Amino acid sequence: MSRKIERLINLTIALLATKRYITKAEIFRTVEGYEGSAETKERMFERDKDDLRTLGITIDVGSFDPLFNDESGYRIRSESYQLDLGHVTPTEIALLSLAADAWQGAALEDAAQSAILKLKSIGVPADSLELPGVSVKLSNSATDLNTITAAIADSNFLIFEYVSATMELQSRSIIPFALSNKNGFWYLTGIDQEIFEIRTFRLDRIQGEIEQKLNKEAFEFPDGFEIYKSQESSTQENARIDVRKGKGFSLRALATSSQDFGEWDQLEVPIFNLESLASQILWHGLDAFVHQPAELKQHVVRQLRQLVANHE
Repeated sequence: MSRKIERLINLTIALLATKRYITKAEIFRTVEGYEGSAETKERMFERDKDDLRTLGITIDVGSFDPLFNDESGYRIRSESYQLDLGHVTPTEIALLSLAADAWQGAALEDAAQSAILKLKSIGVPADSLELPGVSVKLSNSATDLNTITAAIADSNFLIFEYVSATMELQSRSIIPFALSNKNGFWYLTGIDQEIFEIRTFRLDRIQGEIEQKLNKEAFEFPDGFEIYKSQESSTQENARIDVRKGKGFSLRALATSSQDFGEWDQLEVPIFNLESLASQILWHGLDAFVHQPAELKQHVVRQLRQLVANHE
C-alpha cells in the first residue's frame, strides 16, 4: 500500500471516529503520515480533502461553538458514510482487494480504490487465503479503455493492429458496440468494416495504440445479439497441459477446463500467442508438461535446448 493511501485511510478513520469537529492542528498531531513543514502539511491536507471528496466521501466543516469565531474543524458523519453491506467475510475483503489491485492504473482505478478505502475503514480483517500467487493486471491502459468506451457510446470507428489466429498482424477497422470479460480476458465486439460482419477481438492481442475515428453515419445495434454466445461460437485452438497440484497458478488462470489426475491436473488452455504461452510453461519448470499441440511442445523443447546450449 502506498504512503498516500495509508494516510487517506488514517484520516478517514480519524474523521469518522471523532464525536466533534477536530482542527487541522489536531489532525497533523494525531494522524500518521503528515510530515514536514507546516506549509507542506497544509498542502498535503488540502489534497487529501479533495481526494476523499472525489471518492465520494463527504467531509463536514464546522466549529466548536457557532457563537464564536473558532478555528474550523472537520469530521465525517457516520450516517453519510455508512455502507449497507450486510455480513462481509474476510475472504470477500481479500478478493475485492485483489480485484482493485488488478484495476491499478486502468480506467476504473478510482472506483476500485474508493470501494477498498471504504471497506478497510470498516475494520474487517483479511485472513490469509489460498489466492493465486500473482495478480493479473489489465494489459490495456486507461487511455485505451476510455477510447473504447467513448467509441461505443458514440458509435465511432476504432482502428487498430490485431494479432490474428495465424499470428499475423492485421489492420482492423470496426464500429464497436460491446465490451465484455470472460475467463479473465477482455473482449471487444463490433462490426468489422472490411467484411461487414460481427467479430470479437481479445484486447491483449491488440498491438500499439487504438485510434478513434468519427462516424458520421447512423448506427443501429444488431438485433438479438448476445455477447457470450458470440464468444462461445468463435473457433480457438487449445493446448492440453499437465500442471502439478498446488502449482502453475498463472496457467490455471488461463484454463477453460481442468481434470483431476491425482498428483497432476490436466488443463485446457486457449492458444492466443504461442510464444507467450510457451514462456509461461517454461517459467513453471518441472511443474508443467505439454501434451498438445505438437507445435507448442516442439517450441518448448527448442527453448529448453537453447537454454542448455547457452549455459554450456
